[in-house]
Amino acid sequence: MAGEIRLAVLGCGGFARKRQVPNLVVQPGVRLVACCDQERGNAEALAQEASGGAAVVYDDYVTMLDKARPDAVYIALPPYAHANEVQEAARRGIHVFIEKPIALDMDTAWRMVEAAERAGIVAQVDFQFRFGAAVERVAARIASGEGGAPGLMLARYFCNSLHAPWWRQKDKSGGQLVEQVIHMIDLLRYFLGQPVSVVGRQANLFHRDVPDYTVEDVSGVLVSFESGALGVIAATNGAIPGKWINQYHLVARHLTADFTDANHATIAYTAETPPRIETFGDDSHDPWAAVAADFVSAIAQNRPARIPIREGALTLQLALAAAASAEQGREVTLSPC
Repeated sequence: MAGEIRLAVLGCGGFARKRQVPNLVVQPGVRLVACCDQERGNAEALAQEASGGAAVVYDDYVTMLDKARPDAVYIALPPYAHANEVQEAARRGIHVFIEKPIALDMDTAWRMVEAAERAGIVAQVDFQFRFGAAVERVAARIASGEGGAPGLMLARYFCNSLHAPWWRQKDKSGGQLVEQVIHMIDLLRYFLGQPVSVVGRQANLFHRDVPDYTVEDVSGVLVSFESGALGVIAATNGAIPGKWINQYHLVARHLTADFTDANHATIAYTAETPPRIETFGDDSHDPWAAVAADFVSAIAQNRPARIPIREGALTLQLALAAAASAEQGREVTLSPC
């Protein structure tokens, strides 16, 4: 696609306004033409901030898609609010950039995938940690064969916040694992491949006195992969207030990588004697900006995005299976897709 990309936004809350809309509108050729939110004030504020008031404001997304006629739509709705937005966009040939998790059930997720793939649109999921500078460096070492086959990955996601009221309710967010720790689950899939089974455990230990807090605040996940590799995740919403800790450690046959975040890692090349240690970091790299840029360039170059919506569905499938395992107290087997 050559020329201008007309962008619409569906869901104009704080995350969209502070994070990804600014990243999208600075891309070459992108112009914000419409904003939609059930809270019209949110859409008006975003239109003013990101387009100087030029973007048209709507409170119904179908009307927005029909009247604004965008080339692309950024969907930043809470998980429980997803319905037919992707299908409606796909039916009109509108490209989609969507936040995770793409749904709270697999029937909805696979309908999204089917619609996007049938229409041939670019459909990117915002799993930005795949775009981290250190993550990309280690992935390249593994892809080249230098790192050898991965065998073990450990990850943790620690925070301590009440978040939004909808986030605290499991029927609206899916829980911390599905809404938040899904980033770590996605990295497990990215590095280790096809999962075959998962065991999960969850509890609410720290927020029992908080009204309407029905999500877990401690969890553990063990994933077995087709290759024989194992992935382990520990998560909590009861750690240090004001700190958001997501760290991971990867052991492959010829390297061990300790990530302090997606942009920084210490990599030991264990096939060398003595092991060569590389300390890698890129403070200037913004993974959120990188995933937004990939979406726009995929449209311009008429190519698939790096994280197509099918990947969003497959990562959601593993997250939901881990949550189901915790609820049922048993190992859950995953079918190949």
